[in-house]
Amino acid sequence: MEKNRALDTLSALAHDIRLDVFRCLVQAGPEGMAAGEIAQALQIRPNTLSNNLTLLSHAGLVRSTREGRSIRYFAEMATMTALLGFLLRDCCGGRAELCQPILDQIACEC
Repeated sequence: MEKNRALDTLSALAHDIRLDVFRCLVQAGPEGMAAGEIAQALQIRPNTLSNNLTLLSHAGLVRSTREGRSIRYFAEMATMTALLGFLLRDCCGGRAELCQPILDQIACEC
């Protein structure tokens, strides 16, 4: 991940509602959640949720699929793994292998 992409991703998460939405989708796992389910779980108005999901989507943190009249959203864990990799790339005094187990664990859990 390049620096500007990392900044865009971090910027998208730097808002309380968007962070809550992303964490909710992470907890939902591979099944994801319908937009209405997210709104209900987080007690967010649908139009507010929609705007925030759009920003998360543009940052590559969520993806969606249409299911009839509903849209199901999923956390895009590959983007989060890439962000964490970017943040940890030069950790431990240039000995990135010390952080590699953390990245491997995150990748396995996704």
